[in-house]
Amino acid sequence: MESVNRIGPSVNTAELKIKIFADGADKRGILDLYQNPLIQGFTTNPTLMRQVGISDYEAFAREILAEVPDRPFSLEVFSDDFDEMGRQARKLAALGPNVYVKIPITNTKGESAAPLVRQLTQEHIKLNVTALMTVEQVRTMATALVGSPSAYISVFAGRVADAGVDPLPIMRESLTIMRPQPQLELIWASPREIFNLVQADQIGCHIITVTHDLLKKLPGLGKDLTEFSLDTVKMFHRDALAAGYRF
Repeated sequence: MESVNRIGPSVNTAELKIKIFADGADKRGILDLYQNPLIQGFTTNPTLMRQVGISDYEAFAREILAEVPDRPFSLEVFSDDFDEMGRQARKLAALGPNVYVKIPITNTKGESAAPLVRQLTQEHIKLNVTALMTVEQVRTMATALVGSPSAYISVFAGRVADAGVDPLPIMRESLTIMRPQPQLELIWASPREIFNLVQADQIGCHIITVTHDLLKKLPGLGKDLTEFSLDTVKMFHRDALAAGYRF
């Protein structure tokens, strides 16, 4: 039944142009999502890896890339020293042609990673420059990536929103800055809700990274709101009965 109570048009996954990358480090979850044609790539980071108890970085990377050899997979360096970051980046890149090496926008001292990004770009290493939150950071990294092979710029739109700032103007301006370099793709990183996927798609963002938990909500995309309301009422009623509440 078509609802007249929707605000704006509904969207379903078949209409989306944006690429969905799964963000996580749980091996079983990654392999399950690898079977889903909606998932076009994968990303992870040291925080996610630590959360699931990974202690041997290289073993994890080699094992997962053996299972996922044909979709982009972003793996992050973890040193705070730029020379060591470069060594790690080269080692990670050598693990497979689908590897994108994640380089943070700065080290923990706030020093720019742009010189390292330029150097690795000259070595034709595919990069995913990560943890950006400002237009100026995007401009700096787009310049550093001139002449690069395929590369990603990850703007943490969800964290921008957590700071009380509307991420949409930042994401739109980032797309404008990156447009002259078609080998660059903008990632909407750290989404907080499925609607962020719709927002990212509507502005023409190339990729969105979605955690395994958030991906569980993807089947609800485009759901009729009247039906969704009824499902919610049924949930409350079902749980009240199950709890045996009495007055």
